Amino acid sequence: MWPVNFDGNPAEQGVGKGRYPRLPLIEGNEPIRFIENLEDMSQVTTWYTEKAVEFINQNHKKPFFLYFAQSMVHVPIAVSDKFKGKSEQGLFGDVMMEVDWSVGEIMNALKCRGIEDNTILIFTSDNGPWLNFGNHAGSTAGLREGKGTSWEGGQREPFIVKWPKLIPQGSVCDKLACTIDILPTIATFCQAKLPQKKIDGVDISALLRGDQTASPRNSLYYYYHKNDLEAVREGTWKLVLPHKFRSYENTEVKNDGFPAKYNQGTTGLALYDLRRDPGERYDVKALYPEQVEKMMLLVEKAREDLGDNLTNREGANRRPPGEIAAN
Repeated sequence: MWPVNFDGNPAEQGVGKGRYPRLPLIEGNEPIRFIENLEDMSQVTTWYTEKAVEFINQNHKKPFFLYFAQSMVHVPIAVSDKFKGKSEQGLFGDVMMEVDWSVGEIMNALKCRGIEDNTILIFTSDNGPWLNFGNHAGSTAGLREGKGTSWEGGQREPFIVKWPKLIPQGSVCDKLACTIDILPTIATFCQAKLPQKKIDGVDISALLRGDQTASPRNSLYYYYHKNDLEAVREGTWKLVLPHKFRSYENTEVKNDGFPAKYNQGTTGLALYDLRRDPGERYDVKALYPEQVEKMMLLVEKAREDLGDNLTNREGANRRPPGEIAAN
């Protein structure tokens, strides 16, 4: 993230982390300050939160979109004096408390401006915990592996949505959904048109409304690295395809901001019933060969459409990434 070693001291220029650029905070197109050390890092949650509240206060009289990506609890973690030592669960617990405070400040700003009932608030994350950082990482609560893998510990995240006028308070949904579904769902609520080109997300607004019979998504592909198809999900079934992966199991754990080395794991073809086995420990492909055969049709469909580097398939509909045309 920055030219600073794991101990918080500046790295030797041009060596290791010393090859990274300085870490700026940018407003508009200009850096307004640089994050030079852990003391600076301890203030980012407060700075972000103040800016987010300021944005809400400036824009509450018209429709707005606020994307607020916390740096915490991604390492290197640090916490302001407001929460240092308050959790009695170490630094990671303190940082979690400050993130919780930050979310509360956003909710209070919406309430104070009288727009709480007409604002969709979504809280989620991008990946599972970076487990080799020990006490500076989170927990998967029994899910397999963590960040950087296609196992559930790397992919499954909390997804909390608040919209009082539409979403039943305290309701829980266990249907399959993904963050790529946010775009078409918000487009539905805003009556906005979707792109002409096909996208991978689906509209999950029926799930948010509390429709227990709705099932807008029944399958999901686990693509990783450049274009490796590592698994496919159908309902509660997950078919894992042969691949190598980063593994945190049977490794030395380091703490206090220092990472341990990864192991490298390998898996063959495996079938898991996530309803009974969310930890992906019991391969049941021999018991359900018809399910494997059925899901391999989904795999083949994906390889034909999007390709798969693991099997050297190009894919008929892969598109190059978007580029900004030169003037």
